[in-house]
Formats: sequence, structure tokens, C-alpha cells
Amino acid sequence: MTPAALATLHQHLVAALSTPPQETRRLFHGRGRCWPGLEQITVDWLQGVLLVALFKPLSDNDLQALIQMLLALSASSAWQQSGAHSLLLQQRYLVDSPSQWLLGEPVELWDIREHGLRYRLDLGKKQNTGLFLDMRHGRQWVQAQASGKRVLNLFAYTCGVGLSAAAGGASEVLNLDFAEGNLAVGRENGQLNPQLRPMQFVQSDYFPAIRQLAGLPISARRGHKLPDYPRLTPRQFDLVLLDPPAWAKSAFGTVDLLRDYQSLLKPAILATADDGVLICCNNLAKVAMADWREHVLRCAEKIGRPVRDCHVLAPASDFPSQDAQPPLKTLILQF
Repeated sequence: MTPAALATLHQHLVAALSTPPQETRRLFHGRGRCWPGLEQITVDWLQGVLLVALFKPLSDNDLQALIQMLLALSASSAWQQSGAHSLLLQQRYLVDSPSQWLLGEPVELWDIREHGLRYRLDLGKKQNTGLFLDMRHGRQWVQAQASGKRVLNLFAYTCGVGLSAAAGGASEVLNLDFAEGNLAVGRENGQLNPQLRPMQFVQSDYFPAIRQLAGLPISARRGHKLPDYPRLTPRQFDLVLLDPPAWAKSAFGTVDLLRDYQSLLKPAILATADDGVLICCNNLAKVAMADWREHVLRCAEKIGRPVRDCHVLAPASDFPSQDAQPPLKTLILQF
């Protein structure tokens, strides 16, 4: 990291903190390749906590230079006026993503706001805090469109989209995720917003759950015994979100966004009602939007559910991309 790049980052953060966001936002997004020499750094404003994440290792000298710059930033008038009080450095390229509190008392759980909703973040040693900020436009879109709709939130993680749907007046919200820990945070987020209608939660592997909802048979991967799974009744939803991880394997099947998005997409389409909406996400940077869009539309046509309208939902402006190909790609399909 050159001194010039470090000075650029300092200037950018001073300007951003001079007029701090009212809610949680990304202040600096080096991963969009818009900032030469700073591609490995992101900085998030967590309403009093500044979270700096490194995605590639720095030399000892560069790391110390970055830390000294951040400490100098905390002594600036912009920092003082912003209301910031804590500075956290996270090394995301390491397996356990160790966190170092450079300023302020260490905290593990921290509450923030987005679109008027409260979320509880984990600022401990976990790799992810519990809310993917680049999905903010997606959550906002769902909140604006959910009134009176039955909503299915697949790969729900900590149920941010489900919470947005509840805030938008959804008649029903079903959050589905394999990890009970994620759903526990989702329940906690629901409790932080007691004015909203309660959500539903199902802990299950994606494949048996979505195939039951879609009315499809369930089978185990070759050589694996079929494990137990929650029983669900076939049904359809007015608004479905499909936001899978890049890769995962279980006894029921493999999630592989690069080689086999179709196995995820087909049952999700079948679980979407006529005149319903399916929001598809793909977070692999190596996948081109045009190619993926064509693949999605072809899959829908092949199973007899042609898409009446398809449009791209781009990330918010705090996630700029030099080539207009952000890692998170979102398609909104109207059936």
C-alpha cells in the first residue's frame, strides 16, 4: 500500500465522516476496484463504530501504516463531530477473521438501524457481522413491495429480508435456513422490532424444504442415506427470495452457483405463485450478469414458467463497481 493510496483513503474517510450517514452504510468500498492500491479494504459505518475490513494480507509495515492512519483519523475534527467512538480492524482473509479494537471498549453485540429497522450485529470474531450491507437495495425493494403478500425467504441467514417484508406489511413471512444460529438471530431481530407482525422460521436443508413446497420428490445424493428433515406442505408464495451461498454440500445436494444454479432455481420458481415475483441473487464475482441472466430465463422457459418481466436491481451507490459488474447480482423476475 503506497503512501499516496493511504492518503487517498484518509481523505475519503474524513470527507465521509464530515457528514456521517444517519443509518448504517459502507463508507469505502475498495473491492469495487475503483480505488487503485486499496482493493483489499472496506470501511463500514455502524453508527458510532467504524469497521475496517482487510480481505488480503498486508506487509507488517503497511499494516502498521494503516493503523497509524486510522488512529490519526480518530483524532480529527471530522471524527469528533461524527459521533464515532470505536474503531475495529478485522482481518477477513484469515480463517477466524480476528478482530482488533484500535479504539473504544470492545463490544460483541451492537444494534444498528437500516430503513428504520433495528438489527443486532455480531462484532466478535465471526467473519460476517450478521447483515450483508450490499443487499440493502434488495431489502428496501422487498419492504416497498411486500404489502399483503406471502413471502418466502430462502437461505434466510439472519432474516434481514424477512424483517423488511414484515415491515412492508406482508401477510406472512417464512424464513428458511439450515443454521439454527442464523434463525436465532432472526428471531432476536424480530424482537427488536415488536411493532411488526411475527415471522415464521423453519430450520432445514434447502433441498428437501423447497422441493416439498414445490411438490417435487426428495432424493439423497448418491451414496448417502436420506437424513431426517421437517415435513412441509406443497404451497406457493407471492414473493420469493433466493439468495444462496456460493457453494455448500449436504446429504441432499450441492449448492454450486457457478456450475449448477438450475438445481436451486427450478424448485424456487415452482414455489412462486402465478403473477408472483422471484428475486434471484448470485454473489460470484466471476459470473457475468448477461450470461447468468440468460441462464435464469432459459431455465424458467424450460419448466413452463416463462418470465413476463425481468429487471436488474443494482447495489446501492455505496458499493461502486469499476466495470459495472458487482459481485452481488440481483434479478427480479415477474411471472
